[in-house]
Amino acid sequence: MWIYGRNPVLEALKEGRVRRVLVARGVEAWLLRELERLGAEYTLVPRIELDTLLRTTHHQGLAAEIEEPRYAPLEEAFSLAEARKELPLLVFLDGITDPRNYGAMIRSALALGAHGVVSEERRSAPLSPLALKASAGAALKLPVVKVKNLPRALEEVKKRGLWVYGLDVRGGKTPKELDFQRPLALVVGSEGEGMRRLVRESCDELFRIPIREEAESLNASVALGIALYMAALGRGVG
Repeated sequence: MWIYGRNPVLEALKEGRVRRVLVARGVEAWLLRELERLGAEYTLVPRIELDTLLRTTHHQGLAAEIEEPRYAPLEEAFSLAEARKELPLLVFLDGITDPRNYGAMIRSALALGAHGVVSEERRSAPLSPLALKASAGAALKLPVVKVKNLPRALEEVKKRGLWVYGLDVRGGKTPKELDFQRPLALVVGSEGEGMRRLVRESCDELFRIPIREEAESLNASVALGIALYMAALGRGVG
């Protein structure tokens, strides 16, 4: 797979996942120095060659060929929480099919202390180059999990002691009314349809983020970021 964008490529280099690197002629000198510092062997090519290869002009002059990203087993998220000596905090995504939103949500999950991002194989954007770019490299640092059945996976984590909180515009509570000092799974549905019925029924609590009426709704990625920040505050982080 070819990935592009400076943060994703540099993170992939740090993780040792890169097979080869292409750099557009004329990029800033600092970027070449950083590639050399990381021990990357790169080839300078005309910018139009990257445009054609990647089918986009938004590559920031940098592309790398990597192995197909590996999805993690759910157990890796629990292992990460244990290694950090933290209560598990997992993010479950139901029907997030836009790769930019998917990548941005993985980025928020990493930044705000979650231990993994879980979505369903059939109802989610894949870890495509666009999603990897939107994650700014976060997808290479955090367990990203695919499951066959999301409601079943939620029932599994509940058996392991996690409480499931679902973001829903009709939720009866606000984040201030929730207890975040417990093992948690936060569930976010798609912007258009929200959570599916079986996913909603798997939640222990449904909560909403209060907004002005004229705004109607929040972008799913923004809503997740707010919920994760409230969770961090509730756990005494930040």
